[in-house]
Amino acid sequence: MRSENLRVIANGAPIASVRTVAVQVHNESFEVRTKGKGTYEVTAQIQEIVQRSKISTGTVTAFVQHTSCSLVIMENAAPAARRDLEKFFEELVPEDADYEHDDEGPDDSTSHIRMALTRTSEVIPLADSRLQLGTWQGIFLFEHRRAPHTRKIFVTVMGD
Repeated sequence: MRSENLRVIANGAPIASVRTVAVQVHNESFEVRTKGKGTYEVTAQIQEIVQRSKISTGTVTAFVQHTSCSLVIMENAAPAARRDLEKFFEELVPEDADYEHDDEGPDDSTSHIRMALTRTSEVIPLADSRLQLGTWQGIFLFEHRRAPHTRKIFVTVMGD
């Protein structure tokens, strides 16, 4: 279907044609109970939501609604890779530095800084109702607090 509102360029040729498609949107959330600092794989839970959505092509957005943890796409086959990431952040943002914000303890400000250096959301392509992650990629909740927490992850699947 051609849009009548397209701008034209040299010689009156349209610059694009548009096909209209009805986009479906599916939202769900789930909780992850952490045992303190570390990475917790959530790939399977997100894939299950994709399956329930009945959407086969599009994108998946996962968002964690907290300021002291994050989401990362990381190596999922070798736990040592994740331990290296955790060790790197311990050295990059040490708890024994002089932080002003420590209302909830010495890991309070550091957890917020670590979250700001990573991400609270990830967007993953979807094809054939499958997350299009690489062979060794997984989606992980990266907990930055020492104490156990219950974290909520929102997942939006969009497409057709």
